[in-house]
Formats: sequence, C-alpha cells, structure tokens
Amino acid sequence: MTAEHTLSARELDLGYDGHPVVEGLNLDIPPGRVTMIVGPNACGKSTTLRAMARLLAPSSGAILLDGKDIQKTPTKDVASVLGILPQTPVAPDGIIVSDLVGRGRYPHQGWLRRWTAEDDAAVAEAMRATSVLDLASRPVDALSGGQRQRVWIAMALAQRTDLLLLDEPTTYLDVAHQLEVLDLLIDLNAERGTTVVVVLHDLNLACRYADHLVAMRAGKVMAQGKPGEVVTAELIGDIFGMRCSVVPDPISGTPLIVPIGRHRAEGMVS
Repeated sequence: MTAEHTLSARELDLGYDGHPVVEGLNLDIPPGRVTMIVGPNACGKSTTLRAMARLLAPSSGAILLDGKDIQKTPTKDVASVLGILPQTPVAPDGIIVSDLVGRGRYPHQGWLRRWTAEDDAAVAEAMRATSVLDLASRPVDALSGGQRQRVWIAMALAQRTDLLLLDEPTTYLDVAHQLEVLDLLIDLNAERGTTVVVVLHDLNLACRYADHLVAMRAGKVMAQGKPGEVVTAELIGDIFGMRCSVVPDPISGTPLIVPIGRHRAEGMVS
C-alpha cells in the first residue's frame, strides 16, 4: 500500500511567548516510511511535531499537508488523514478505556453518519494490537502509567490515518512494552503504508527502527537520512556533547551508540 499524503515544513519558525524555539526549519517527511526525530532536551523536537499536527501555529513559514498550508485546512480534513499522540495527553474524568479508544473514530463521523461495524472493527483491532482489550471497561484514570500509554496509542491507531505522529510513545513503558510498541508501528507501516513520525529519546532504538532519522539541535536540523549513513561519533558529539563510540548493532546491524563517560570501564575504581 502506498502512502497518499505528504507532510513538510518550509522556513518554519516556532516559539512560545515570543521566545524562539525553532528557526528556519525545512523538513520533508518521506511518505510511507518510518521517521524518528532525535535530539537533546529542549531542542525543538516536540515543538516541531506539534506544529506538524496543527496544534501550534508558526510564527512564520508553514507546515504543508499535501502541498497546502495546514493552518488553512479545515480541522476535520486534517484529522481524517493525520493522527497525533502528544507527549502528555489528558483523558476526560471518568472515561473508560473503550470509550477513549473509540474517540479515535470521531474524525470519520459525518453529520449524519452513525457508528458502524467498521468503527467497531477499528477499535477492537487497535485495542488488540496494544494488548488493552482486557481493560476495555476500566476507567482510564485507574490505570498504571504504562497501561494508560498503551490505551492512548490504541486511540491513535483506531483513527486509521495515513499519517501518524507520536511524541515519545514509549514513555512509562518497560523495555518489553517499548519494543512491542515500536514493532507495532513497524507493522502498521509495512501492512498499511502508514507514514509514521516518532519523537524518541532512545538513540539506539531510533537507529534500529527508523527508515529515516532526523537529528536536531537548538531548533535546527543538523543531519537527516538513513541511520547507517548519518550517525557518527562526531554527529553525536556535536548534538549531545557526548563522547561515544558507534559500532554495528549485533542484532540489526544499525548504528549502536556506546557512551564514553569520564571514567572508562578499565579505569573505574570499585
């Protein structure tokens, strides 16, 4: 399946209360691929993702959805093709899991269109994929952090959009569930051609799962491309101020970043 929609940024300036965060950013998200955005804290990763999802208006420049300014596109039209899981989503008080996941279907509801078997199937599939079916009748606010995160991901999946943006989707998850979520996104991309964009802190997981890696620092794109072509010890040093060695991942062959602290292993004193 081929992705039908495109997403890009042109000369994008973003900020909060007059404080610039992103300046002059140009970025093209490869359609039908998995893009991971990495960088240090406060470098503009999440801010850029929010602008791409039409949650933050640019100071100047534009986000283009299918070549058109996303700020001038009707909200319902955007929501029908672009799904977003923000970093800290908030659920309505008392809502149960199945109802929250079902809200992912709202963009598909017209004025006269009622809930259909297709909606039921989309919700069930999303809940099954994220292993939250057994939580369907539980209040969201009674769940653990990891359970809530999987429910939010299910809601995003239920939307069945061509473009899916996720800001730190592995937050609160243990290692096993982190891998399950990232594997799920890869499956979604492979089976449906969904364009997936993920902000991720874990550099090694980003390198392992990305088709396209975007490295940011201080509101600018410092490098982008296939992880194996752009990730070097020099790049990691420039972006994170961290000494490291980059070696092949023994599982995937992708770049594996091994940090070097002030005390090398052979020189550490117990």
